[in-house]
Amino acid sequence: VDKSKLKVFNIADAANPVLKNTVEAGFEIETIYPFKDKLFIGSTSVVHIFSLDDPESPKKLSTAVSPEVIRRCDPVVAKDSVAYATLRTNGPCGGIQSILATYDIRDISNPVQKATYPVNEPYGLGYADTALYVCDRYGLYVFNIRNAFNPLAVNKFTDGWYLDVIPYNNTLICQVQDGLTLYDIT
Repeated sequence: VDKSKLKVFNIADAANPVLKNTVEAGFEIETIYPFKDKLFIGSTSVVHIFSLDDPESPKKLSTAVSPEVIRRCDPVVAKDSVAYATLRTNGPCGGIQSILATYDIRDISNPVQKATYPVNEPYGLGYADTALYVCDRYGLYVFNIRNAFNPLAVNKFTDGWYLDVIPYNNTLICQVQDGLTLYDIT
């Protein structure tokens, strides 16, 4: 994905990927998150949801909108019947308040925002089991997501600027401002 287009490559021969299709994705696209047979694509204002029923020809199904958003930076992840997005308002992102937004995606054609949680300056996010990790310029938030639509903040590490996270097995791989930090999340 680039700022406005979703590009589909055939990678049957990994050393020689072949561009198969280009699909308009929206504008100011920032992130892409595959979930089951869907793609969640975050922009500076909304989350676009695409079907991958035909992987070489993704079709737009819907758009998740935060009612408080006019323009924000918007990473996204999805789990079961819920999608989480961090909406950052600093610098070119605009907006008034940065939040973690929770969307009900049970009806994928009509995602509905269910809750918001104020955060300082969020960046990437990821989840493992019942924990949602939200990166922030001022630390790393940890939310309990047993109640999926109402995340509960349970911890915050204030040891630096976290940019992105990848939960992998029992390790949380964190991109921080000056490198990587690893956490055991057993």
